[in-house]
Amino acid sequence: MAVNINPRRTPLIAGNWKMNLDHLQAIAFVQKLAWNLKDANHDFAAVEVAVFPPFTDLRSVQTLVSADKLPLAFGAQDVSAQESGAYTGEISGAFLAQLECQYVIIGHSERRTLHNESDEQVAAKVTAALKHNLVPLICVGESAEDLAVHGPSAVPVAQLRAALAGVTNAADIVVAYEPVWAIGSGQAATPEQAEQVAAALRGVLTELLGQDVADKTRILYGGSVKSGNIAAFMREPNVDGALVGGASLDIPEFSSIIRYQKHVGL
Repeated sequence: MAVNINPRRTPLIAGNWKMNLDHLQAIAFVQKLAWNLKDANHDFAAVEVAVFPPFTDLRSVQTLVSADKLPLAFGAQDVSAQESGAYTGEISGAFLAQLECQYVIIGHSERRTLHNESDEQVAAKVTAALKHNLVPLICVGESAEDLAVHGPSAVPVAQLRAALAGVTNAADIVVAYEPVWAIGSGQAATPEQAEQVAAALRGVLTELLGQDVADKTRILYGGSVKSGNIAAFMREPNVDGALVGGASLDIPEFSSIIRYQKHVGL
């Protein structure tokens, strides 16, 4: 099986904290994670690390990362499609840019299901993020029912097509395939399943944005990722990293996921 070493795509391991950790806990967590990885001589140029705290933690994380010059990227878990105005509870991309966020998660399955976000809303948020030079981390994925009815890749491919409606071939984006049936279940997709969908998603990128963009866009897998299975996913040629949920809140476990190259000898 081929090992994923593509010089154009630096692997990205991203931790989605969801609604966990207040701003004081976030400071302690980021400090410990950075120390842990530094002690392990992690090469941040070889594998990029990003964390996605709740909105209320972002300023604290920004201040810490900036003051201590930590080699960690960070981003928000959502963004408004609106620029400003009477939109109570919404967070503008302009605000996130001022907080020096590099990334923003858009279209996470929990937003799609719990908040009924449509493909059109996801596309509008992608456009809003790009307007402020935020890299959208676009999530796509299918439920168990979708998989049974439509087969593998059909729903994620359709979601990605919709999300890219306003995107030009100059845009910097990241795509995350998160099979809803695997999230939090403890039962991940197989590496072969992830690769099949990732390859189909890269085909959409090629068709809509061109070969150059497709070649450099990172496609992540998310769904019950842990240190025991990350290496198998990262051996697939079209899987360029992971969007990690619950395991990203456990520093030793998350660090082990990040350092997958070390413990498999890549």
